[in-house]
Amino acid sequence: MAGHGAVTRNTLRQQIADALRDEVLAGRLQPGQAFTVKEIAEQYGVSATPVREALVDLSAQGLLDSVQHRGFEVHAYSLEDYRGMIEARGLVTEGIFHRLAAGEWDTITADPGYLDALAAVRRRGEEAQRAATAGELNILIGYDLRFWRELGGLYGNPYLSDFLHRLRVQSWVCTVQHLRGATDLRGRLWAGHTELVDALTRSDPAAAHAVVAAYNAHSLALLDRRDAE
Repeated sequence: MAGHGAVTRNTLRQQIADALRDEVLAGRLQPGQAFTVKEIAEQYGVSATPVREALVDLSAQGLLDSVQHRGFEVHAYSLEDYRGMIEARGLVTEGIFHRLAAGEWDTITADPGYLDALAAVRRRGEEAQRAATAGELNILIGYDLRFWRELGGLYGNPYLSDFLHRLRVQSWVCTVQHLRGATDLRGRLWAGHTELVDALTRSDPAAAHAVVAAYNAHSLALLDRRDAE
């Protein structure tokens, strides 16, 4: 019975962490906004223990800051933070594309489920592009995170994939914080997901690298313009 209790608590801990992360990604929990374990426990109608564990997890992921004797607050990201995230993301994707350019493509694509998995990733990309074109930031974030998570799982090892996912969550939190108050994002968000999949389908890591480089440049320019505004 103790084992079942542990699973339930761990599941609840993850559910709370996921819910709070989504609130931060949506901008409903804003940078510097503070709260206590008790407040979150009362909000979700649960005990303090899984809430405290969830908040500690989110702090370890860089989304929250622990404030001594005061609880937790949403971490505020600067544009300099974002530039660091872009650089780190680039190093991870460079590692993936380097493996492909170094001759590992045949091994990866020999998997009989590879093309089906890549087609599923492309569908995520199509949904992300539709959301980006419409300026629907919250919808874009959900599909974009799934797109990169699944894509990273195809080409990288699980540790790299998890690291890339964490970086992308952080970069989206930063993006939301700096785009807060923008009235119309239609046509301003990057929508090149299927271009990347097409490059990978052609077994062309150089083209894939160019797409990612263009994406990073576009993202930095968007936040710079928004900051200037």
